[in-house]
Amino acid sequence: MRPTLYEYAGGDDAFLALARAHHARCLADPELNHPFSHDDQHPQHVERLAAYWAEVLGGPPRYSQECGDQSGVLHMHAGNGDMGDLGERFVRCFVAAMDDAQLPQDPGFREAMREYMRWAVDDVLSHPEKAGVPAGEAMPAWGWDGLARG
Repeated sequence: MRPTLYEYAGGDDAFLALARAHHARCLADPELNHPFSHDDQHPQHVERLAAYWAEVLGGPPRYSQECGDQSGVLHMHAGNGDMGDLGERFVRCFVAAMDDAQLPQDPGFREAMREYMRWAVDDVLSHPEKAGVPAGEAMPAWGWDGLARG
């Protein structure tokens, strides 16, 4: 049986390294720096991000047990208006952070991860108003072949 993307990446340590590398890249980006340097950012932002990605990509349900559901993630990112090219910058930082975190170089793995992030960015940016975020959204599950349905 094929391992989950979480397992193939290397588990919790790999996702924490990825989240740290991604956060550092976002802080270094002249446009992404602003949303990633707020004073009110959660003190465990990087650890929570790692747990979220890990869960969505086949790891343990730590994020949903400790932090909330997908509706909370969508609500957190909703209502920001036109984001310009921030979504594309975010994806580029994610792809580069996979190298920084020394995640596996396998082309199929890298493509699945990149496609996940492209989908995830589109998903979180699809709610222009906080009031439009549906309640009770389950955590997405992403695998080698994309979004798991139903």
